[in-house]
Amino acid sequence: MSRLRFGRAVLLTALAPISVCANADNADTANKSNNPLNLAPGANLQDYYSPKLYDTNVHTNDALLRGTLPLAPSNFIGVPQILRATLPISTRPDPHGGYSTGIGDLNLFDIFLLKTEGVQLGIGPQITAPTAAQDELGTGKWQAGLAAVAIDSSPSGLLGGLVQYQSSFAGDSDRQHVETATFQPFVIHNLPKGWYLRSTGTWTFDLKNDTHYIPIGLGVGKAWKSGINILNAFVEPQWTVERKGDGLPQFTLFAGINVTFGK
Repeated sequence: MSRLRFGRAVLLTALAPISVCANADNADTANKSNNPLNLAPGANLQDYYSPKLYDTNVHTNDALLRGTLPLAPSNFIGVPQILRATLPISTRPDPHGGYSTGIGDLNLFDIFLLKTEGVQLGIGPQITAPTAAQDELGTGKWQAGLAAVAIDSSPSGLLGGLVQYQSSFAGDSDRQHVETATFQPFVIHNLPKGWYLRSTGTWTFDLKNDTHYIPIGLGVGKAWKSGINILNAFVEPQWTVERKGDGLPQFTLFAGINVTFGK
């Protein structure tokens, strides 16, 4: 073997552990940013744009302003908690043939992290307040229910889901009763250098009106460190593959940027 070939072999052997370590670090960064049960403060800006609804010529958009705050165990509550608040800025058709844009209904949930080893498991109460600026942007009802999350994290990615149920209990008596359930799968496959593939389309069931739609997404994202924080940008087209009812999204473009603080 020539000296050049021998030197190259030695260099590749020396760099192999560094490469493996870098890939593992990138996967850990992506997992922390994408895991809804990660115990770190976060701020997200996410957007759902549906350019066409079934049996209509209208579009909708929901820009979600979201913050998460972890709470350490206390003497009163012996497990960690994750508080999450989501405020939508929505665009919907108005009664005059145009569109209204403004604040939608505020959703809050408090997840109690019951299991942290292996498959993580969290469950807790949620409430939605009728904060919408216009009738077409919200339900006009106070709603309450439960949210539950299960996540399996590994170097290859994340697998799990978020289930939410809520029903109205107060609010405008002229508005319809609300009862909904949603299921959002988390299928994240890590790639080199912080890139990842994702599928997180939210299955939505209107239990009061017996309608539903099931989208399947396939997107790509990248997570990277900025100082002690993690930035994460993604885009995920979602196609509705099953539905019952009219006025439901045919296609949705889901995109966003997430910031995880201090991890």
